[in-house]
Amino acid sequence: MIPLHPYGLYAITNGPRADLLDAADQALAGGARLLQYRDKTTDAPRRLAEAMALRQLCSTHGVPLIINDDVALAHATQADGVHLGERDDGIAAARAIMGGQAIIGVSCYNVPERARAAAAAGASYLAFGAFFASPTKPLAPHASPDLLRQSAALGLPLVAIGGITPDNGGSLIDAGADYLAVISAVFGAADVRGAAQSFTDLYSSHREPRP
Repeated sequence: MIPLHPYGLYAITNGPRADLLDAADQALAGGARLLQYRDKTTDAPRRLAEAMALRQLCSTHGVPLIINDDVALAHATQADGVHLGERDDGIAAARAIMGGQAIIGVSCYNVPERARAAAAAGASYLAFGAFFASPTKPLAPHASPDLLRQSAALGLPLVAIGGITPDNGGSLIDAGADYLAVISAVFGAADVRGAAQSFTDLYSSHREPRP
């Protein structure tokens, strides 16, 4: 398992797309510290092949691969972790399958109680959002930056997601976001590597996140 870096860009794929591997490679070359494979289709053979290829790519870059929602796929591909949403299996069930060293991320939306419960259950990181209007999830509940400040006491890496761009992401780093999770502003960009680098550069121009 590749361990989490303390902070950085959390790039989330927007497949299916024919150039998935190249786009992911460009995001990693631009400094992404974490990559999530997100594909909501039911094409199991393609998803397995893509996840395995991404696992090798991430290993080459020394960056953890996280699988969205699918513990079985994460286990089958020996991914570094899985991200769980509200309707997914619990943390304990995921750890029983993937092992104690796996990265288990949890979507906490804008609910502090969910974050506290996830932290107590052994989550590896806590994700909050949407902080801004999100083209991926336009109906997502809004989260306030104050939620990041309040959640610092839980002692886990904090992930901000939802409509984040290089122009607004710095404010979330200032509020305590260790990771900026981005889909459209990276994988929807004409220059994926350049877009990723723009987010990476935010961490040198804003306060350093918690070590």
